[in-house]
Amino acid sequence: MKKKSKKKIRQTLSKSKKKKASKLRKKNRRHKIKKKTKKFKKRRKIKPQKRKKTKKSRKIKRRKTGKKLKIKIPKFKKQRKHLVKLSFQKVINFMLWPIFRAYDDFREKRKIEKLRKIALEKKEREKQIKEERRLRYEAKQQELRDEVKLAKERSQDLKKFIRHEQAILRKEQAEKRRRFLEEIKLEKKIESFRKRELQEIKNLEKLALQEQREDYRPVEERLEKIKEKYRLIREQKIRERVESLGVEISDTDTKEDLLQKEKQYAEHRQTIELVLESFYRSANSLVFQLNKRYIPKHKSILRVIDRRYESNECFIRYDDSPDEDWLILIYLEDSDAKKGKIVVENKANPEKHETKSFETKEIFIYSDYLVDAMTAHIDRERQKKSDNE
Repeated sequence: MKKKSKKKIRQTLSKSKKKKASKLRKKNRRHKIKKKTKKFKKRRKIKPQKRKKTKKSRKIKRRKTGKKLKIKIPKFKKQRKHLVKLSFQKVINFMLWPIFRAYDDFREKRKIEKLRKIALEKKEREKQIKEERRLRYEAKQQELRDEVKLAKERSQDLKKFIRHEQAILRKEQAEKRRRFLEEIKLEKKIESFRKRELQEIKNLEKLALQEQREDYRPVEERLEKIKEKYRLIREQKIRERVESLGVEISDTDTKEDLLQKEKQYAEHRQTIELVLESFYRSANSLVFQLNKRYIPKHKSILRVIDRRYESNECFIRYDDSPDEDWLILIYLEDSDAKKGKIVVENKANPEKHETKSFETKEIFIYSDYLVDAMTAHIDRERQKKSDNE
C-alpha cells in the first residue's frame, strides 16, 4: 500500500510539473507574438509617411521642371567642419590600425604557439618520467628475480659443497686415525729399541763380570757414560722439537715434562684446527669457484693459505702477492677454543677495513658475508680496469 501511495504522489507531482511547463511555454509564445505584431504595426505606420513624402518631393520636382532648371552647387560646410575636427594623429592611427592589428594577431599567434609548445614539452616530460619509472620498476623486478635465482644457485652450491666437504672430512679423519696408529706403532718400536739397548748393556755387564776383572770400576763408568750420552741426545732432540713449536721451556724440565708440554700443545693446536676447519673449507671452496668463473684476466689467481696449526690463522691473497698483503684474514679469537669466536678481518675494500666476529654455529652467515665481500672486490677491480682503458 505504501508503495502504491508513493507512486501516486510521484505521478501527481510529475503531472503538475508538466502543466506548469506547458503554461510557461504558452505565455512565452503569446509574448513573442505580441512583440512581433507591435513591430509590424510600427513599420506600417512609418512606411506610408515615407511614401507621402516621396510623392510630395516628386510632385514638387515635376512642378519645378516646368520652370527654368537651377543647378544647386552643394556646400560642404558641414563636411569641412568634420574634416577640420579630424586631426593628423587620428589619420595616422586610422592608416596604421591594420598594421597594429596584424602585429597584435601575430603576437597572439606566437603566444598561442609558445603555450602549445610548452604544453607539448610538459606532456613529453611527463611521458619520459613515466617511462623512466616503468624502466626502474622493471629493472628492480629483474634484479629481484636475479637475486632469487642467485639465492637458489647459492643454496644448491652450498649443499653440494657441504656434501663434498663432509666426504673429504671423513677421508681426512680416517687418514688422521691411520697416522695416529702408525705413530703408536713407531713409539712401540722405539720402546722395543730402548729395551734392546738396556738388554745389551746388561749383557755387557755380565760379560764384564764373567771376565772377573780385578778393577771393575772403569767398565762400569764407561757404561754409565754411554747411557748418559744416549739420554742427553734424546732429551736434546725432544727439547729442540718442543722449542720449535713455540712452547716455553725451562732448564729444569725433564724429558717427561717436555713430552707432556708437547702433548698439550698438539692437543690445543688440534682443537683450534678443528674449530677453524669448516671456515677454512668455506673460504677454500669460494676461492675455487671465483678462480674458475669470475676472476678477471688481468689479475692472478686467488689462494687460501692455511696456517691454522702454526699460527692459528688462514687468509686469502693473490698468488703473486706476499703474505702481508692478504685480502681476508680468519683466526680464532685469543686462540681460545672454549670461546668459539671466529674473527674475520676484511681488507678487500681499500677504502673501508672491516672486522667481524662469528660464532662457530654461524657458518652460513659467514659464508654469505665472505661471498659478498669477494664479489664486491672483483667488481671493483673490473671497474678500475675499464676506467683505465
